Amino acid sequence: MSLDTLKAAVPDFAKDLKLNLGSVIGNSDLPQQQLWGTVLSCAIAARSPRVLRELEPEAKANLSAEAYTAAKSAAAIMAMNNVFYRTRHLLSDPEYGTLRAGLRMNVIGNPGVEKIDFELWSLAVSAINGCGQCLDSHEQVLRKAGVDRETIQEAFKIASVIQAVAVTLDAEAALDAAGAAE
Repeated sequence: MSLDTLKAAVPDFAKDLKLNLGSVIGNSDLPQQQLWGTVLSCAIAARSPRVLRELEPEAKANLSAEAYTAAKSAAAIMAMNNVFYRTRHLLSDPEYGTLRAGLRMNVIGNPGVEKIDFELWSLAVSAINGCGQCLDSHEQVLRKAGVDRETIQEAFKIASVIQAVAVTLDAEAALDAAGAAE
């Protein structure tokens, strides 16, 4: 189970995704912890068992135990926050923005890894989950910490490619199952 196995599974009609997958992971300028934490948190956020099954072992091998847990924590907390803050933003009643969230988010303040790494992973997950308010918030924290736009873009490039591969492979599996059932 590996990145190579995942790339080999991408159908020919999605060759660009296969090439991009190899590029954004195999040729990334991100430090290993940032790269593999982004990969793991995005594989979780993409909700594809196959993508997660293929990428998780390499992520685990390239991350410390603390970073592995923190990347999973980023995916978990952003699954909640992205729904909450996206909904609050989309509602036409601005009063919701004045109400206390009342949700526990302690891991954001103490993620067990460098704050920049956790913020980068949170941003990437927010890209997959489509929460503009969370994207803005995490991007601003990263920029204030001195992270350049190229690094931030690298994280959401990884997110976009992992999400596209997940959608493509899951759709092909569904189509194959439907064809077999006929």
